[in-house]
Amino acid sequence: MSMADDTAVRTDRREEYRRFVGRKITFIISSLFLLVLVFGVAASIGSSDITIWEAYSAFLHRFFPDHFTTSWGADTIVWNIRLPRIILGILAGTSFGVAGAVMQGVLRNPLASPYTLGISAGAAFGASIAILLGFGFVGGEYLIIGNAFVFAMLCSFVIIGLAGRKGATPETMILAGIAILYVFSACTSLLQYFADPDAVKDVVFWTVGSLGRASWSAVYILGIVVVICLPFLLIKSWDLNAMTAGDEAAQSMGVNVKR
Repeated sequence: MSMADDTAVRTDRREEYRRFVGRKITFIISSLFLLVLVFGVAASIGSSDITIWEAYSAFLHRFFPDHFTTSWGADTIVWNIRLPRIILGILAGTSFGVAGAVMQGVLRNPLASPYTLGISAGAAFGASIAILLGFGFVGGEYLIIGNAFVFAMLCSFVIIGLAGRKGATPETMILAGIAILYVFSACTSLLQYFADPDAVKDVVFWTVGSLGRASWSAVYILGIVVVICLPFLLIKSWDLNAMTAGDEAAQSMGVNVKR
């Protein structure tokens, strides 16, 4: 290849990379615009009749009181009832998306997710124990959440233990995760079979998920977790991208694969 051809190839690659980055930026800006629009729609929907503009005004009034006016009722409904649900939904969606992306990158498989690895099933089993049997590792209002977290971490440790074994492949880990998924799903179904029907309704309601009981305390807790984990994962994004090429290739690039 001549020097002119090499220069042309480099120029084409730079141009292709610029277009790639441009598409990313366009997608992010469009997503943020759509998020702002959905925010107003979600804040205006409910038993109380509030227009989208009133919802925006109630939100912005706290930050710019001289430029936006709102009624006491709209301010109370938006800030005390609907805003915690909206923010909690955004944080939960962000957490699920990031967790799925990291798992797919590490395991080099688009099927990898908290569901296929059995982590969600483990959390559901832990919550079922708390709801149906009243047993938990923490008490009070965090009984169900604490149990779900402990059993989800238990599944994670099992997956990590398999990853540390010699000869373990991403396919092996995913198959093991699917096995864990069915084991915990079967245990949850067994608990529901012998439990009181009214309590089973609570289990089903919890596993399906709802933002109806969202509060600012839940927003603060999840927000702290996201603020701590998201920057760390962004810092480690290059390492995660390198691992998609394989463990040996990542090690040659200076990535500590075992850690």
